[in-house]
Amino acid sequence: MTRSELIAQLAASNPHLRQGDVEAIVATIFGEITAALARGDRVELRGFGAFSTKSRDGRTGRNPRTGESVPVDPKSVPYFKPGKELRERINAKKAPAPAKRAAARKA
Repeated sequence: MTRSELIAQLAASNPHLRQGDVEAIVATIFGEITAALARGDRVELRGFGAFSTKSRDGRTGRNPRTGESVPVDPKSVPYFKPGKELRERINAKKAPAPAKRAAARKA
């Protein structure tokens, strides 16, 4: 789902809100999460998950075209850890299908 699809779906499920208001709400939420991560803070949304940053050390990489060694600077990268409720909801939809596939291969 893209940002515009999210906005369209939220606007459709909340007809009392104008499209512009929904766009502002989504932009504000994403902006606050981004600003908190840029400050090095952790953002936790109960039942959904937690956004944080992880530090990666500097290392020596390789230029794939020339094979030359190049230094890669240390950096921070965004990280998302799904919450328990989100994991359970996603995994509840999946049914064990391998048994059906094995039976189909024998036939």
